Amino acid sequence: MLISLLHRTTFAYVGKAHDSFNEVRLKPVDDAVQTCRNFDLRIDPTTQLRDYVDFYGNTVHYFDVVAPHTKLMVEAISEVETVPNAQRPSVPVVAHESEGAQSERELRSEFLVDSHYVPLAVEIWKEAQDALKDGRADIWTDVRTICRHVFTQFAYKPKATGVQTLATDVLKLRAGVCQDFAHVAIGMCRTAGIPARYVSGYFIRLQRKPDDDEPEASHAWIEAFIPGFGWAAFDPTHDRVADDRYIKVAAGRDYADIRPVSGTYRGGKTRSLTVDVRVRLSEPVSATA
Repeated sequence: MLISLLHRTTFAYVGKAHDSFNEVRLKPVDDAVQTCRNFDLRIDPTTQLRDYVDFYGNTVHYFDVVAPHTKLMVEAISEVETVPNAQRPSVPVVAHESEGAQSERELRSEFLVDSHYVPLAVEIWKEAQDALKDGRADIWTDVRTICRHVFTQFAYKPKATGVQTLATDVLKLRAGVCQDFAHVAIGMCRTAGIPARYVSGYFIRLQRKPDDDEPEASHAWIEAFIPGFGWAAFDPTHDRVADDRYIKVAAGRDYADIRPVSGTYRGGKTRSLTVDVRVRLSEPVSATA
């Protein structure tokens, strides 16, 4: 499946901003299930772009705008080809106590402990125990059980939370959006001894109802580590495996590691922030897709 993406972020300031330094994580990854065919990052005011690969393997572009400006626009245009579902390997059945599982988990210890948005409080451990009350199974089955619990027990409610909401806050509200659901599921997996990380990207809806006025936006889901296989992706917001409709951009311990656009500046306060996301098919899809 060939998918075109546009992600435009615009900051408008009261007065003029200057000495602005920014980092951008908007380039889709190249891995076994997707290939970024084209990528173009545009900045207004025009400036020089540099890039590096961070600790988690994400491409980070960075730039500065020294001169005074009243607006900053960051626009990423991408085209990504995803591998069809039928050609993707199945996640194997691996027991928690299998030979090698413990040593592989230890190598990914940063995905088993607290992170900024995912404090491993006792409430999260209790939520995981509730989700797994019928007993433990293999690792991937437990991941799916945890994500299904989040899907069924938490209400999808835009504006109920904010970009700074922690997983422990979401537990109290029992509501949130994809970022919140991912953080809660990650915390539950970690307390159950399963390395889990946060994934940012996009999800294309192939069938959109005429009266559907929900704005397109970036999306978030999780990846859990399966020994002998690697990272397996699941979406607790939709209770489904992340398939060929998902485009991965970055991964980290939680949202703090993969902010699409972040930075600092001097000058007037931010007057407004607008984000425009468009996800479209670049080619027709067969009826069986």
